[in-house]
Amino acid sequence: MAQAKKKRSSKHRGNAAGVVETRGRTGRPLNEREQSKNKAASSSKRAAPRGPGGRPVRPPSWRSAATRSVVAVVIFVAVLSLLLKVPINETMPVAGLMLVFYVPLSYYTDRWLYRRRLAKDAAARKGKR
Repeated sequence: MAQAKKKRSSKHRGNAAGVVETRGRTGRPLNEREQSKNKAASSSKRAAPRGPGGRPVRPPSWRSAATRSVVAVVIFVAVLSLLLKVPINETMPVAGLMLVFYVPLSYYTDRWLYRRRLAKDAAARKGKR
């Protein structure tokens, strides 16, 4: 019996997660003028600083510092009260004091690391030129 529909000419490229991976450029190769135009366009964009794993490095925020500090204080209170059997009414003043010191300490540490990363990336870009 004749086939009613045309068979597909290439494999569907989806993976288990459903993401379709593109095959890349399959047309004619770029000539020198087109290549130089693409390079000029890509180099004019300022590259965001990248951290480990290629993820963009985000600037520090007070919110992230506060979140990190609250998690540290909760872990501290849990360890003291559950493992060391210290009454909760004795750990709360210490937890509050920790929170007051941890939030700015965390923020300024993040800011120092962020500025260090920016300087390192700027030096690497300067060295490439």
